[in-house]
Amino acid sequence: MPSYRYSIIGIDPDKTAIASGRNMRCSPKQSREVCKAIKGMMLDKAIELLESVIEEKAWIPYRRHKKKRGHHSGMKKWAAGGHPVKASRMILKVLKNAEANADDKGLDIDRLKVVHAAAHRGRTYKQMIERAFGRSSPYFENTTHVEIVVEEVS
Repeated sequence: MPSYRYSIIGIDPDKTAIASGRNMRCSPKQSREVCKAIKGMMLDKAIELLESVIEEKAWIPYRRHKKKRGHHSGMKKWAAGGHPVKASRMILKVLKNAEANADDKGLDIDRLKVVHAAAHRGRTYKQMIERAFGRSSPYFENTTHVEIVVEEVS
């Protein structure tokens, strides 16, 4: 079994809890935007935001990957945005896992803050789709590595 490292260094292990999701089958671009949106939020607010995005009631602003994206009046500061439901569902699982890890360490759940949320490209699953006249086309599926670090603030 491989051992994974995190992209954040210098955290206090007594006040922090970490969780990661590896090779999750969701878009790395959308996962990056969701992680950017929840970074710096309190844990209960981040969970509430992701649940409302899954219900398509809240918007996630697209800051980097916004070409040919629709501009919506529901967005406040950023014009381009959307509802990345699948990525939000996957990141919500990792966020709840980090909450369970913090509870297991004895940290106060009400004072947890997301101090690090990052999404990286995972491996690409390569497949081929059969086409007419004996040809085939590539069908690649991207995966994402997500890492979450929560810290107890005073």
